[in-house]
Amino acid sequence: MRVTVDDVTLEVHVEGRADADAAPIVLLHGFPFSRALWDAQVPQLAARARIVRVDLRGMGASQAGDGPYLMESLAGDVAGVLDWLKMERVTLVGHSLGGYVAMAFCRMYGERVARLALVCSRLAADTAAIAAAREALADRIEREDRIDAVLDAYLPKEFALKSLSADPRLLERARTIASENTPRGLAAMLRGMAQRVASDDIAQELTMPVVAIAGALDAVVPIDEAREMTRVFPNARLETMERSGHLPMLEEPERLTRALLDFATG
Repeated sequence: MRVTVDDVTLEVHVEGRADADAAPIVLLHGFPFSRALWDAQVPQLAARARIVRVDLRGMGASQAGDGPYLMESLAGDVAGVLDWLKMERVTLVGHSLGGYVAMAFCRMYGERVARLALVCSRLAADTAAIAAAREALADRIEREDRIDAVLDAYLPKEFALKSLSADPRLLERARTIASENTPRGLAAMLRGMAQRVASDDIAQELTMPVVAIAGALDAVVPIDEAREMTRVFPNARLETMERSGHLPMLEEPERLTRALLDFATG
């Protein structure tokens, strides 16, 4: 379905049991992907709860408005979707970029989050070097009017080498999902990520159950950083995907699904 929030129209998919006892589960995808990143998780999750997947603004089939896409603006989009769906409290699940949005949502609408799952995400803001690299990449894809530079920069490092050795098709699956995006949308998202603030301050105030799901072989968010992150929240635990890099929804889909089910519906 299409939901208009403020200045953009967002692609939203709602699946699963409307009569479930568990709170609805909102799945927020990472960069440079779309809601399709969660395809393998949806069938089992939808058997136990209502599932909401949103293409973040400028990503997938959602409209690309003017940027940069600040995390607070993206969190406001999610709140607008939940208002439209008449969902008050949810389990919020964010992968990487989706985790940044989830933390901004908690800062702005914390009373609406029953449980929080951060998948291969972090609390820290970008370093100056990483922020500058994002800005330069945004400039490049706008200048070239192609997203190839983003795919080449991001996708290979997101998988554990063991995952690609076991199934080389995983990289093509990730590229297919990411290829739905446009230079305009990805550039605006890169600039928004570069400008985001750290979330460790709000994490200390969040008392809902939190799980940090980390890839043991993640080269983007190292496992030691994930361990440290769980210490910031008052009520958090770490779940490790032993064979995964940065994309456990593709690398260990069944294991990730079980972890999310246990957390959200247990």
